[in-house]
Amino acid sequence: MSSHPERHTLFTREQIESAVNRLAAEITRDYRDKNPVLIGILKGVFIFMADLVRSMNFPLEVDFIRLSSYGSGKQTSGRVKIVQELSCQVRDRHVLVVEDIIDTGITVSFLLDYLEEKNPASLKLCALLDKPSRRRKPVKIDYLGLTVPDKFLVGYGLDCDEQYRNLPDIFYLEE
Repeated sequence: MSSHPERHTLFTREQIESAVNRLAAEITRDYRDKNPVLIGILKGVFIFMADLVRSMNFPLEVDFIRLSSYGSGKQTSGRVKIVQELSCQVRDRHVLVVEDIIDTGITVSFLLDYLEEKNPASLKLCALLDKPSRRRKPVKIDYLGLTVPDKFLVGYGLDCDEQYRNLPDIFYLEE
């Protein structure tokens, strides 16, 4: 078995909870009377999205989409495909895309363009984490939790080869 990379805490569960509660308050202020549909990008968003929606006490709908950017290893090719389609209609709805981390911007940019073609009443983006140092496509984040350095992050839904998603804090890995 190969040696495990060293884990260093970047954000504690308390810091994450504080960011999630702040985002929920901002979203509630803007959407409480709009019955929005929140669209999470699987798989990484599931923990963040669960915590986020539990902090919002107003009518909303939740849906998920699964995207794949196919390339080799940790590099994206810039090509994105839909692996699991939405189950709800977004035409004339207020749509809020929820993402765990915005990295290159390629995947979320693809999704925003895709959703825009379906004529929503409004379309905004919420991200727990932003890694602007890696951006290859400009993305406007309407609701942002925390900005992170250019490190490989795991925990709170973020994975490394499907491992570490269940950790309650966010760590960065170093070999």
